[in-house]
Amino acid sequence: MNNNTQKAMSNFRWVICGMLFLATLVNYMDRQVLSLTYTDFIALDFHWDDNDYGTITATFSIFYAFISLFAGKFIDIMGTKKGYIWAIVLWSLAACLHAGCGWLTMACNGLDSMEALRGMEKASQLGLWGLTLSVWFFIACRCFLAAGEAGNFPAAIKVTAEYFPKKDRAFATSIFNAGASVGALLAPLTIPQLANAFGWEMAFIIIGGIGFIWAGLWLVFYTHPKESKFVNEAELEYINQDAAEAPVQTEEKPKAQEAKFGIIDCFKYRQTWAFIMGKFLTDGVWWFFLFWAPAYFKELGHPASTFTGQMLLFVLYLIVTLVSIMGGYAPKYFVEKKGMHPYAGRMRAMLLFALLPIFALVAQPLAGVSVWWPAIIIGLAGAGHQAWSANLYSTIGDMFPKRAIATITGIGTMFGGLCSFAINKGAGAFFTYAEGSDFSFFGVEGKPGAYMVVFCYCAIAYVLAWCVIKLLVPKYKPIE
Repeated sequence: MNNNTQKAMSNFRWVICGMLFLATLVNYMDRQVLSLTYTDFIALDFHWDDNDYGTITATFSIFYAFISLFAGKFIDIMGTKKGYIWAIVLWSLAACLHAGCGWLTMACNGLDSMEALRGMEKASQLGLWGLTLSVWFFIACRCFLAAGEAGNFPAAIKVTAEYFPKKDRAFATSIFNAGASVGALLAPLTIPQLANAFGWEMAFIIIGGIGFIWAGLWLVFYTHPKESKFVNEAELEYINQDAAEAPVQTEEKPKAQEAKFGIIDCFKYRQTWAFIMGKFLTDGVWWFFLFWAPAYFKELGHPASTFTGQMLLFVLYLIVTLVSIMGGYAPKYFVEKKGMHPYAGRMRAMLLFALLPIFALVAQPLAGVSVWWPAIIIGLAGAGHQAWSANLYSTIGDMFPKRAIATITGIGTMFGGLCSFAINKGAGAFFTYAEGSDFSFFGVEGKPGAYMVVFCYCAIAYVLAWCVIKLLVPKYKPIE
């Protein structure tokens, strides 16, 4: 491509990347409303403990995992335009429905105010299997939220493969994936204030309503690049520069060939299992930090409703945002500056990112020195996850045809959700057990010792995952 063609090239692919960023940002803000209102608002209204909260977050994770198995295939069938709209409208509606859980709990208990509900003993609110009615209502809302949110990453990864050549995909993915950390960054600055000013119910409604605006914009601006009026010939040529992928046209392949990438058939490939293990061993780490960081800082004396608590979360996710975006550039550097193959460059970058979470080993011990140390260390661990995740997602586009990308993404996301279920449910039960008990871990007693146990797993998960991926797919081997 000559210089004149480059100068004339449109850059609409980055507009699309920006929209993926916004969708992911909204996705994570909707997910964060519960964690930021749990300790200071909802737990007081419904008399929850950590085990109740762990049950809700774990149920979200397991349902997210189950739906993810089919969400990718749904996106492949519906296409990225319709599929993405269905996903974000569903999860936005589900986010708003959380606001009705208090009203339903009052109605079922024959009460006419939240003050009366707060005055009830927890035992009098019990539903099935020892869970309170409020927990069941929140579980139902979280399941609907999970059903919609499960479509975000399969759709976003598929769009990235449509709009970017292989060498740019990790960088583009790191940008939209940063929406998760930016959403988590904005959440503590906005959600507690909304809850304080208007009540926790309105926090769910206001944040949830943003998704409907995005759906309208997506409906107007998105089409496949070859059909887009915003993409000129030069940009289309740039997007389709990968000669190896040129024969693979998603919509033009016969159905008989598409059947080779049914959900069951995908498990035949070592490449699929490499992605599965990369997600299964690491996704729960990010979700643990996302769901439990506000509660952890409250344990250290700084709840999210206080200025210091908000600043701790802000600093944590600021580190995640800045470092993770730079992480997406690393494989591009190895490919363009060092002459490495894209897959080899990506694996080199992932090994570097796998080392960042190791600092989590000292997060709890350093909390005794200053509460800011855990914020910085968890921020670095989270940044390592986001940079790792961006490159892990990009390996799908490296090795699978475009028509299978969303399906493979959904399968891996399902296994990532299983890991999250185990960590969140286990953590909730563990924290409830350790609180007030004689539990001790390396001299750290009680609930802080339980946090340290979980941090230790978070520290080693990525190096372990990298080794497993390398064993399964030691060299680049695409599925033809």
